[in-house]
Amino acid sequence: MAFSVNTITFPNISRVNRLDYSSIQFRFVPTMSNKTITSSGIQLTEGQGNLPKLVLTSPSGSEAEIYLYGGCVTSWKLPTGKDLLFVRPDAVFNKKKPISGGIPHCFPQFGPGSIQQHGFARNMDWTVADSENVEGDPVVTLELKDDSYSRAMWDFGFHALFKVTLNSKSLSTELKVKNTDNKAFSFTTALHTYFSASVSGASVKGLKGCKTLNKDPDPKNPVEGTEERDVVTFPGFVDCIYLGAPDELQLDNGLGDLISVKNTNWSDAVLWNPHLQMEACYKDFVCVENAKIESVQLEPEQTWTAVQHLSIA
Repeated sequence: MAFSVNTITFPNISRVNRLDYSSIQFRFVPTMSNKTITSSGIQLTEGQGNLPKLVLTSPSGSEAEIYLYGGCVTSWKLPTGKDLLFVRPDAVFNKKKPISGGIPHCFPQFGPGSIQQHGFARNMDWTVADSENVEGDPVVTLELKDDSYSRAMWDFGFHALFKVTLNSKSLSTELKVKNTDNKAFSFTTALHTYFSASVSGASVKGLKGCKTLNKDPDPKNPVEGTEERDVVTFPGFVDCIYLGAPDELQLDNGLGDLISVKNTNWSDAVLWNPHLQMEACYKDFVCVENAKIESVQLEPEQTWTAVQHLSIA
C-alpha cells in the first residue's frame, strides 16, 4: 500500500535550545499495519493525539508506554504508580515534531550535523516486529527501515530493531542497527532519556575521571576537560558529554529514588538540563543519556548492538 509524503521545513537553529528543531522535515502518513499482538501484558491502544501506543504491564503491576511514532518510550511506572520518566509539558502528539520526553531516539546523528537535529528516527513511524513473554515479563520489539523519506536525508539502507523488556523493577532496551545497503555507512546515536527529578536534589555518580566536552558556556565550542567530581549535580544550565563513560551510573533523582543506569556498548554519556531556557519545567527533570559520540562504521550486512538497563533498588 502506497502512502503519500508531505514535508515541512523549519529554520536552522543551534542545539543549545532543545525546544527548537533544525531543518526538520516531518511526514504525515496513515498508521501503518503492525504485527498482531497475542502476548499477555502487551496492548496496542490509542494514545494522545490518536497516535498508536503500546502499553506493557508486568505481573507485578509495573507499566511502560511506547509510542510507535518515534519508537519513543514515554512512561515507566513502578507498581506503586510512580513514573520515573518525564514528558515535557510542551510535548505535542501530532507528528509536527518529535515527542519531547521519555526516551527519544537520536539516530543516525546525535546533535547538529549534516542532516536534521538528532536525526530522523524520532519522527518516523516504527512498527511492531515481535512480541513475547519472557519468564512472565512483557517484551516487545519495534523496527524501523529506510524509505524515501529517510533516504532523502541519508541515502543508506538500514534495519533498526528496538527491543523493550519490562520487569517489576527494571526497564531494558536493546537497539540493533544493521547495514542492509551495498556500501558502508557511519552513524552516531543516543537514547535521550528524560528522568523525573527534583533538579536541586538530583545527582549522578560514576563519571569521575571521564574526559568531558562541556557546552557551557558556548555550545558551539565545547571546552575539553576531565570530570573531577565524585558526584555531579545540576546547579544551573548543564550540557556535557562524557567520553568513555563506565558501564554503570547511579542517578539520585532527588525524589527518593536511586536509579541504576547500566549499559553495554553505549560508550559515552550526556547530562543535560536546560535551566532557565525551559523555565516551565526544568526543575522537574534531568537527562542522563547513553550515547555513541564517535561514529560507528558498519560494512554491508554488519550489525551494531547496544543495551541500556534501567533499574531501581
